[in-house]
Amino acid sequence: MDNNHSHTYLNCFRRAALAGEFLITAEVAPPKGGNPEHMLEMAATLKGRVHAVNITDGSRAVLRMSSLVASAILLQNGIEPICQVACRDRNRIGLQADLMGAHALGIRNILALTGDPVKAGDHPDAKGVFDLEAVRLLQLIRKMNQGFDCNDKPLTDGALDLFPGAAVDPQCASWSGLQSRFERKIEAGAQFFQSQLITDFERLEKFMDKIAAGYNKPVLAGIFLLKSAKNAQFINKCVPGVNIPQHIIDRLAKAKNPLEEGMKIAAEQVQIARQLCHGVHMMAVKREDLIAPILNLAGVAPVDLVLAK
Repeated sequence: MDNNHSHTYLNCFRRAALAGEFLITAEVAPPKGGNPEHMLEMAATLKGRVHAVNITDGSRAVLRMSSLVASAILLQNGIEPICQVACRDRNRIGLQADLMGAHALGIRNILALTGDPVKAGDHPDAKGVFDLEAVRLLQLIRKMNQGFDCNDKPLTDGALDLFPGAAVDPQCASWSGLQSRFERKIEAGAQFFQSQLITDFERLEKFMDKIAAGYNKPVLAGIFLLKSAKNAQFINKCVPGVNIPQHIIDRLAKAKNPLEEGMKIAAEQVQIARQLCHGVHMMAVKREDLIAPILNLAGVAPVDLVLAK
């Protein structure tokens, strides 16, 4: 592995986050199988357009390559990853082992997640672990950054230097639950937040004003490319906590070219998010190559990737 190459843009995301820049990330799924070529092709279309590429960890409890390994492959190819780490599949021994490994490989950005329920996925008979959940995982990362394991024993071969983030759902039905969980994640050390797919921007604005405003931690709004009315209906049915409004479904149904219309809708949402929060997290399942064109439509300039010293 050519270290110079992989570390060229290292910490671009952290630097931009701490500098208060408008952050842009995009989600790419790891491969199902041993060949990472398609993932790399998709991630390559995002070079210079996003601060970092988010690699999912068994999203929806569906089997994919390890997010840690997929993140390392991106880094080898000069693309800064945000490695998602879910608590569903590993106990605290496995989680700490992976976090140390991530650090050793040069991966710095970690998105700490509880993880989707096993029953939702393609291996419903698998055993869920959930030894920790997102808040306790954040606390664990903070300890390891200070040079200790979760039992307060020193990490004799060096502390970690990870930049941890967490998920937030501003559309969550329970306002008090949303507030307390957000605050607990901040207390546990979350440095940035990535939201679920946003459809209710008034609700996002209220969350930013009433809850997030006091904390000065970047919140990235989840923007999702809807490819058709059918795709939108599928998401409403299968993705918990998401409610795509009927007027958007109608707009997609009426469009001559639903995919183009979906791109326009996503670009409009990026423009709204720019007024409300600190960044966007772009999701275009199996069409990550359309993220750069959506950002162009939204008038978002390429990201200034300052070379790491």
